[in-house]
Amino acid sequence: MSRELTRRLSQLYIGLALYGVSSALLVRAGLGLEPWGVLHQGLAERTGLTIGVVSIIVGATVLLLWIPLRQRPGLGTVSNVVVIGVAMDGTLALVPDVHGLGWQIPLMAFGIVLNGVATGLYIAARFGPGPRDGLMTGLHRLTGRSIRLVRTAIEVAVVATGFALGGSLGAGTVVYALAIGPLAQFFLKLFAVPPPAPVTAVVADDTPEGAILSG
Repeated sequence: MSRELTRRLSQLYIGLALYGVSSALLVRAGLGLEPWGVLHQGLAERTGLTIGVVSIIVGATVLLLWIPLRQRPGLGTVSNVVVIGVAMDGTLALVPDVHGLGWQIPLMAFGIVLNGVATGLYIAARFGPGPRDGLMTGLHRLTGRSIRLVRTAIEVAVVATGFALGGSLGAGTVVYALAIGPLAQFFLKLFAVPPPAPVTAVVADDTPEGAILSG
């Protein structure tokens, strides 16, 4: 296995695991979840399932919507469905609820920043978008509407549905919506895996250094 592939796989699974951890920390902070987290929590409240299991079910359902949209999943897409939910439930089993704004605000802030780190890691690994991102790009291609408009419409619908079901909507939701774009962009650049350099042959003159050098 090449060093580049090893790095990409490591980034993918570390990123997905950290995404689940960050989502769980937002739950424990109790100040509002990211848009899809609001839906997952609302469904968990209604079904009695854990929020991680609900995340897996919703992710798999969204993935089925890729079929009419003619989207093609990658390794990262399928892994996204399972790893985030498992990591989320594992973290919730280990981290207790916190009380008082002195604990809640720092935990919320840490969860949002960690989510940005996780997003940068797994997207930069280039193993395919997550199910929800693929839904967005598929609808963009199908409808011709802008990415921004499609994403906003999806997330408004998701938040509204989740809140109606009992999901946690609050300051954390607003801060997440404002911060996640810049955070993800910063960490995406930080963790970008450069493509492999093309192999070139440079033939030098008559000197010993004039051997063929692989680029």
